[in-house]
Amino acid sequence: MTAKKEQQDSAVDAPFLIELVKTLRAQDTNGSWEGKSDLDLLEPYILNKEKRRTLPIIGGPDPNTLRRLELFFEAVTRSIERETGVIIQPLLKLHAGGFGRIVLIAGRLIAVNKQLRDVHRFGFDNCVKLAQEGDKYVSEGISLIRKFPNVVNY
Repeated sequence: MTAKKEQQDSAVDAPFLIELVKTLRAQDTNGSWEGKSDLDLLEPYILNKEKRRTLPIIGGPDPNTLRRLELFFEAVTRSIERETGVIIQPLLKLHAGGFGRIVLIAGRLIAVNKQLRDVHRFGFDNCVKLAQEGDKYVSEGISLIRKFPNVVNY
């Protein structure tokens, strides 16, 4: 097995990717993805530079890309909720050109605040980068909730 393949396989064991796969599998109400591996489910999130260049940036982002973005932050939300016990509400606002913002709100606290740019090309170079980015938002949210519990529990 190559080093790159081993790195990809070990990345799927990352806590955020486990949560993302659970979130993706929960969308499969017909059971049509039961035979798919976790890596197959994560594959749409992987966009190398060549794939990114082929994507059009005129007009709004396509529905599949928007769904991937929503499910990514849903996994972030569930990961934060699982760790803190605090209910998180995601709010996403996008303009037609693929620019906008997502915030994850815990009580009166904005636990995660992400400016979105070029949503047409939402994706990551590899599973490791996907896991790192998800973990970054989860850690940020958990840290803020623990730092300001009086704002969360009003």
